[in-house]
Amino acid sequence: MSTAFAVLAEPNRRRILDLLLERPRPVGELVEQLGLTQPGTSKHLKVLREAGLVRIRPDAQRRVYELRLEPLMEVDAWLRRYREMWAGRLDALERHLDTMPDSDDRPQDA
Repeated sequence: MSTAFAVLAEPNRRRILDLLLERPRPVGELVEQLGLTQPGTSKHLKVLREAGLVRIRPDAQRRVYELRLEPLMEVDAWLRRYREMWAGRLDALERHLDTMPDSDDRPQDA
């Protein structure tokens, strides 16, 4: 999982995953969408592939990249505990704010 975090730390790789979340895409389309060079895009794709986040599907002469959800599900499971903690704190903040008088109820300075 630490590999996934290291891979996800790079903004262009996250953008690639966002694009692949919409649908599988050939390398040329990713190059066009990212505005990177083909070698630069290929390097990011190689890192994503080695981390298991994407896979290649041959399609005639093209290589189509598609997202693999399993490694991201592991990251999501790890983050779930933190989301639960924040949800509890946000609920407590909401309860606290609900006990405060509304700004309309406060006296206005003239």
